[in-house]
Amino acid sequence: MNPIDVIPLPAFDDNYIWLLRIEGTPDCVVVDPGDEDPVLAYLEAQDLQLTAMLITHKHGDHTGGVKALKQHWPRAVVYGPAHEPVSALDRKLEDGAEVSLLQGKMNLRVLNVPGHTEGHIAYHSDGLLFCGDTLFAGGCGRVFSGTFEQLSDSLRRIAELPADTLIYCAHEYTLANLGFARWVEPENAALLQRIREDQEKRARGLPTVPSTLALELATNPFLRTDVPDVVRAAEKWAGRSLSGHREVFKALRQWKDRDYD
Repeated sequence: MNPIDVIPLPAFDDNYIWLLRIEGTPDCVVVDPGDEDPVLAYLEAQDLQLTAMLITHKHGDHTGGVKALKQHWPRAVVYGPAHEPVSALDRKLEDGAEVSLLQGKMNLRVLNVPGHTEGHIAYHSDGLLFCGDTLFAGGCGRVFSGTFEQLSDSLRRIAELPADTLIYCAHEYTLANLGFARWVEPENAALLQRIREDQEKRARGLPTVPSTLALELATNPFLRTDVPDVVRAAEKWAGRSLSGHREVFKALRQWKDRDYD
């Protein structure tokens, strides 16, 4: 099987639209096309045809380009969450659904990962996860129309994937996220090293994503809610003892929302 190329198409100020293709073939797929212009420019430059769009959740910076892309490529199949009001979906996806793309050369499994929104989904294949705004490099999404408990559980579900899974999130928020992570764990050596490395990437104009799940487990406080130093930091901010992953997660997320972002 030919390897899948995953190409970041920057959009807006800090979004990534992920484009999937196999070198030497004309078909491609995009994930969360919030803006049609970067996609159309790339397709024209590379002489490609769009066969599918994958949507993770309802927010406009992830769906805004769908209508225009569908007008250019009416046969492109639009996949997305069954439990969110996303217009123009051709196939509404439930947890565990299978999606076959690029003439059967890429197969994805749908994971329900609500919390950022009420019906957010992710797409998982061997070694790859397209997770929208649920998990970020060094952080996680805010809670909007979902709940803190849902997002905590969703992150724990992602944490159970193989450690070498590449995490393709939808935003370049990494350095800001790592700044908060340093508030939580100022003496985490892996975190301090990651900050240096990602600062160098951004200075060179390179994306900091994808990251790996192993790196997130070592440095992302929202995946480290059972680590004693993280629990202590969350309890200090909350001013009380916290019981279980959900309470620690909620305290961390509220701390970041109120005092950092």
